[in-house]
Amino acid sequence: MTQLRPEYAWSPTGWPSEFPNDDPAHAEVWCYTDRFSYHRGDQVRLHASTTAESFEVEIVRDGARPRSMLLLQEVAGKHTPTARDCYITGCDWPVLATFEVDASWPSGFYLVLVRVTRADGTVFEREHFFVVKPDADGPKRPLVLVLSTSTMMAYNDWGGANQYRGIGDDPRNDIGAPEVSARRPIARGMLRKPPGAPRESNMFTPPPFWEPRYEAYEWARYNGYSRHHADAFWATYERPFVVWAEEAGYELDYLTQHDLDADPGVLAGHACAIVVGHDEYWSWRMRDAVDRFVDGGGNIARFGGNFFWQVRITDDGGTQICYRDPAADPVTGTDDAHLVTTAWDYPPIGRPAAESMGLTGSSGVYVRYGCAAPRASGGYTVYRPGHWLFEGTDLYYGDVIGAAPIGIAAFELDSVEYTFRRGQPYPTFEDGAPENLEILAMCPAVASEEDRWAGTVPLGSGGPGESQGLRELTGRATGDDAPDWQYGSGMMAVFTRNGGTVVNTGTTEWVNGLVARDFFTEKITRNALDRLGG
Repeated sequence: MTQLRPEYAWSPTGWPSEFPNDDPAHAEVWCYTDRFSYHRGDQVRLHASTTAESFEVEIVRDGARPRSMLLLQEVAGKHTPTARDCYITGCDWPVLATFEVDASWPSGFYLVLVRVTRADGTVFEREHFFVVKPDADGPKRPLVLVLSTSTMMAYNDWGGANQYRGIGDDPRNDIGAPEVSARRPIARGMLRKPPGAPRESNMFTPPPFWEPRYEAYEWARYNGYSRHHADAFWATYERPFVVWAEEAGYELDYLTQHDLDADPGVLAGHACAIVVGHDEYWSWRMRDAVDRFVDGGGNIARFGGNFFWQVRITDDGGTQICYRDPAADPVTGTDDAHLVTTAWDYPPIGRPAAESMGLTGSSGVYVRYGCAAPRASGGYTVYRPGHWLFEGTDLYYGDVIGAAPIGIAAFELDSVEYTFRRGQPYPTFEDGAPENLEILAMCPAVASEEDRWAGTVPLGSGGPGESQGLRELTGRATGDDAPDWQYGSGMMAVFTRNGGTVVNTGTTEWVNGLVARDFFTEKITRNALDRLGG
């Protein structure tokens, strides 16, 4: 058995998650903030636990040129025991440091670095984050980035579990926690990791009769990072976009999905809200905020994918609920049945995902992930090169943009049901697609990995059982046999509603093209931001 670092604990399935060590001889420090976002002038309360007598706190505004904004030294330490179910209940650590968000700090993403120096001279350092929002009554920048905090919550396995796995006792059938707490640290790798760390998308084109490998998981295991480091949030998704945007001269305001949940009008004053990467989880109120914004003439630029599950945010933002199975959710059968935490496109919600974003994860999902469409191009085939989103690109019908080794159309993607007429794709409108949705580009996608090894080779997504589980949920919700949707697609699409425009690239990995400085990806991104941002 592999020897783990003291700050790790074994899960029942053998995937280690970080957990505090109680040994005073092993100096370490962990922290979390009382909220995900603040206005300038607000006080940040830093909850922490440490086995050291004192620790250091550094606040860094992250981006293309990270800047250290504050340094607190010799903060008095205190060790507080941590409950084994902290992933549900929260850590309940005391506030060991407070500081004010200075009036000079611009809206942005801020890392909270905590560190202790051990007796042997080595440094133990971990991180948390917070967002500085634009002033409530002040001027707003045209472009505002909305961070995918709900998807981060779903994948954060710090303390032992997340909403996918960690509380099961069978490695072959692990289960996740239906409720997870924001009041705990964030899994290692979601906020910071080395350049070049593997992504979930695989740009290696396999030879015949290859068996799948998962470099992101192997790297995490051998380097002491979360198994879910590449599944969600800042280090993998929003940060590469921000680095590109800042270097390209764009100025952004910042919000979180939790801000949308707390205030459906929070996007007012901005011209365009930007969503990047993996935004799989949304609450009813978050969607209300987006729909209200678009109906009022605001625009959405979504460079993301896998719009799929409804969640509920409770406890003043401190808890996220997602049962997935409507039969298990206590709101089923009540007046709040529309808030049941399952896929948007399944009853009893009655609010198709495509109504808000134009596309849905229920018609797309995996490309170049393990053995899910492993030899697909990894790019998008262009079908409407004359659209304004492609202006200045010199693209032709049938061109493929962002193919491997770049891979902008990979990992998890969104789509709608479609048909072809005279060589061009059109929505069938059976799944809530907006009536004026234009499909601009497409790629093949599948609902799950295909097991060709009779269960003898481990698959990253759980294999066919995952899509079968979704079919069973659909069947129970409708009373009918669920349709077979193993084969689907990814799409780039655009629609308008009540004066607002939504551009949706439909893929989690769009940022791959920005990192690679791919001409087509950069030009399309600029076209969207310049037009929608006014």
